[in-house]
Amino acid sequence: MTPPVIHRVTALDLPVRPWSWPFAQAKRAEIDAHFAAEQRKRPALWNGRVLLGRHPHFSSDRLVADYFETDFASFLAWRDWGFPDNGVFNGFGMGALLSNDGAFALGEMADHTSNAGRIYFPSGTPDLDDVRGGRLDIEGSVSREIEEETGLRPGDYRAEPHWDCVATGVAIAAIRILHVDMTGEALRARIEANLARQKEPELTRIHLVRGRGDLSAAMPRFVTAYLDRQFS
Repeated sequence: MTPPVIHRVTALDLPVRPWSWPFAQAKRAEIDAHFAAEQRKRPALWNGRVLLGRHPHFSSDRLVADYFETDFASFLAWRDWGFPDNGVFNGFGMGALLSNDGAFALGEMADHTSNAGRIYFPSGTPDLDDVRGGRLDIEGSVSREIEEETGLRPGDYRAEPHWDCVATGVAIAAIRILHVDMTGEALRARIEANLARQKEPELTRIHLVRGRGDLSAAMPRFVTAYLDRQFS
């Protein structure tokens, strides 16, 4: 993973094209065995269809990249084995919920998820539900993940017009600030009340980040790089 580089863009041009991933084909037996072992540890893991990217290019205010469909088991093995194919990347959107008193709200992933204990903004690897007109709709993906994980709907926040894309080689996190008109404590209470109503929530608790002192080793590097810039 390369040091994070942050690109500010206002447009995401992400066509979804048919492509057979050589890594997934060549390592099929090992991938299936790895997923079976992970599923024994976390039975809630589901081998659905996800979207990964290729050929990213930043030009002025635009990110252009191709996306392709694969199975979650192949993605998980690629991630867990240290990203052996650096010709693809995990490109996803994140909603940076920001309260009216300057606190970012991040979620801690529950034990039953593939990212247990990690702390970051609401997000998820894109899937086929995020495709609109043959293109990946990152904005729609973020809205869906925000509602699923926090209960907040588009009418509950105001989105900035730009995205800060944090690129690390094997990942591109397209992060957009979502302004919420309530204090950090009120925002955390609202989200945690929603989590308490869910049978098996993806998040186990909400962390408020108001400055560099609130950053944690449990946060991925692309999250801390983004927050460090926000607080600079």
